[in-house]
Amino acid sequence: MESDLFDLTGRVAVVTGGSRGLGRAMVLAFAERGADVVIASRKLDACEATAREVERLGRRALPIAYHAGVWDDSRRLYDSVYAEFGRCDILVNNAGMSPLYPSVDAIDEALFDKVIDVNLKGPFRLSALVGTRMAGADHGGSNGGSIIFVSSIASHRPGPNELVYGAAKAGINNLTYGLARTLGPRVRVNCIAPGPFLTDISKAWDLDAFERSAAAAYSLGRGGEPDEIVGTALYLAGDASSYTTGTVIDVDGGPR
Repeated sequence: MESDLFDLTGRVAVVTGGSRGLGRAMVLAFAERGADVVIASRKLDACEATAREVERLGRRALPIAYHAGVWDDSRRLYDSVYAEFGRCDILVNNAGMSPLYPSVDAIDEALFDKVIDVNLKGPFRLSALVGTRMAGADHGGSNGGSIIFVSSIASHRPGPNELVYGAAKAGINNLTYGLARTLGPRVRVNCIAPGPFLTDISKAWDLDAFERSAAAAYSLGRGGEPDEIVGTALYLAGDASSYTTGTVIDVDGGPR
């Protein structure tokens, strides 16, 4: 009975930024629990590689090239999903970016707009389209669907090198609360705020320095592994969270 709460058989999940890192971990977890998955990311070949992994699990996969910062790409993704599957039960807005800059006064308008577009504008547009369709969908029962935003602990306490990114992710937290009210009662809208995870992006870090700082900064004393996002994602995607909406869940190893 408890395992049924995490069963996604017959459902369709769309994951942006789904070809690598936390997105890929969620894609594979959803497929392992029975969902068909749409993998949307900028690089089609990477989406196709992840799609092959999903198909080896016996599920259908649709790889789509998608740029979260381009307004019209949300409509194109939306149209492709409903043309292929006729439904979307789970939408994960995971695509994001946080480019480095040497100092706050060196941030130019192009960088500012790019970060806002990818991290806030795109997730809003895609969620507005899919969420409205979910709210009116007749899939049986009272559950129209689940939207999951991926924010960041930078939305609460940004470091000096992630100011615009943190502001955009704070906007995502706000969208979580607002869309939960807008799309309820049939659609649940929640958010995961990850801390530092050791995805492929971490290969560019000074890992020795990170491990020293993590030991002092986080209760668990380390960064997260990509599959450690899976439990929270499965909870929010399926029936286990049937009375949870408008919530931001920090998955950050616990700040000291």
